[in-house]
Amino acid sequence: MAEGDWHVVGIEIHSDRLRLRLFTADDAEDLFFAITPAITRFMQWEPPRSLAAFAKVWRSWLTPIQDGSDLHFVVRALADDRCLGLVGLHAAKTVCPELGIWIREDAQGNGIGQEAIAAVAEWASEALEPDCFEHPVAERNVASRRIAERLGGVIVGGRSNPKYNAVVYRIPNLRR
Repeated sequence: MAEGDWHVVGIEIHSDRLRLRLFTADDAEDLFFAITPAITRFMQWEPPRSLAAFAKVWRSWLTPIQDGSDLHFVVRALADDRCLGLVGLHAAKTVCPELGIWIREDAQGNGIGQEAIAAVAEWASEALEPDCFEHPVAERNVASRRIAERLGGVIVGGRSNPKYNAVVYRIPNLRR
């Protein structure tokens, strides 16, 4: 992709059960109520204490979304438009963007996370043509580790933060 060809307007990704669109302020309340302590157990952040506190977070996403450098895709069910979670494509303009995901508690365990992250990785593989993706996952987060492994990810390193130790998977471009 030539420099300057990147446009975020109108990006919508579909899979069998899901629709993923870039975050807007209209999504904030749905996301806020889906974030629980169990969700953030394997995240570097804690649940926001209020909608106002969450607003400080999501407002910081808007400029990077618009310039295409850091994308937050809201995951919604095709059947009823229910908010199911969020997929991040961080450092999107680099040769190896970072993938991240969280899925609301009551939607876990039925392949939604796998389907959502695969949809974003497939879209990005074609639209952005990265060499690969990185996907850091808490060592004890077995479900997210399986997602990375099913996408062909291999462990290439580790990271630590105050809450947990993580392994970093490298996932290949899914179009190559």
